[in-house]
Amino acid sequence: MRTPIALAATGLALTALSACSGEPQAGNGDSASSAPTKNAMNDKNDRITVTATDTECKVAVNEVSTGTSTFAITNAGSKVTEFYVYAPGDRVMGEVENIVPGLTREVVVDLPAGDYETTCKPGTVGKGIRNPLKVSGLHQPPADDARLAEAIAGYKRYITSQSETLLVKTREFVGAVKAGDIGKAKGLYPVARTYWERIEPVAEIFGDLDPAIDAREADLEDGQEWTGYHRIEKDLWVKKDVSTDGPIADKLMADVTTVVNKSAAARLSPVQLADGAKELLDEVATRKITGEENIWSHTDLWDFDANLEGSKAAVQALRPVLEERSPDLVKTLDAKFAAAETALDAHREGDGWKLHGKLSKEELRKLSDAINALAEPISRIAAAVVK
Repeated sequence: MRTPIALAATGLALTALSACSGEPQAGNGDSASSAPTKNAMNDKNDRITVTATDTECKVAVNEVSTGTSTFAITNAGSKVTEFYVYAPGDRVMGEVENIVPGLTREVVVDLPAGDYETTCKPGTVGKGIRNPLKVSGLHQPPADDARLAEAIAGYKRYITSQSETLLVKTREFVGAVKAGDIGKAKGLYPVARTYWERIEPVAEIFGDLDPAIDAREADLEDGQEWTGYHRIEKDLWVKKDVSTDGPIADKLMADVTTVVNKSAAARLSPVQLADGAKELLDEVATRKITGEENIWSHTDLWDFDANLEGSKAAVQALRPVLEERSPDLVKTLDAKFAAAETALDAHREGDGWKLHGKLSKEELRKLSDAINALAEPISRIAAAVVK
């Protein structure tokens, strides 16, 4: 569940991506208006500008042509915000998180014809401030390239393998919870979540399933039912009693099964692979390094490792394309991934990882620096893929 925190690690401000967005057709964010000129709607790099405040989400256009579009979101408010492009049913087509006040971040989205919504989430909560986005024209996705099609197929094989183990480990975890075996459930908790965290860029596409599975207590809105891994985590480590958690465990298993089935059928684009790799690093920087994710179990480094592995899997799937289109970027990615893995490996303990509370501020800073250094070249993958 991605709900970013404002950090000192705003080195994650990503460098500019450039991609053609096609010819926009109409007005700004909150309502359709007479169409301004293209130069009025977009910046000089043909990015669609979005100005987010605490009360508004002003998108420069409400109609674009099919294909790839780059949204540049500037936070002009006082709260950390997020930006999403939703298909019907809140299917996530693209997102960018941890946009702190004063920061501009970008996301490249590949959209076929249809009706969508652009959404800003000031404070990173709620349904957000939404605007209609119409996409029209004949869609020719980048995956028409045989190498990109193979990249998607390879990544989906990875998702399938991780999903199969996610089902097995979640079933074991649920069984231990329902049996009241707290010690066994605690041991299985970070293991099951490892497979969830690796596939989360795909899993979170499906609307409300991600928060049902992975919402923290701090993420909840007034009146929202709390279910999923973190609800059980609190009962295991704080309440130390899971005797009433049977229905929550059953729902977790059902929701995970639904995500796995939907993921197997999902149609992905190369841009989604690139964005997914970036999103997983955002997850590390905003939740794992700070200890915000698993605040009772302190098993954040298990999730850190899973996010890093999932990001690398997406990049490796795209590697043959990147080697041809941007070989220097590949060399940089290899070096930065190796550095991040080395930084994390220093905190192995037995078959797992040290608890978050055992790391000093200096050790956490080094991990943060390694992730920030990797995030910059990863932010350039989407533009390389679609050029």
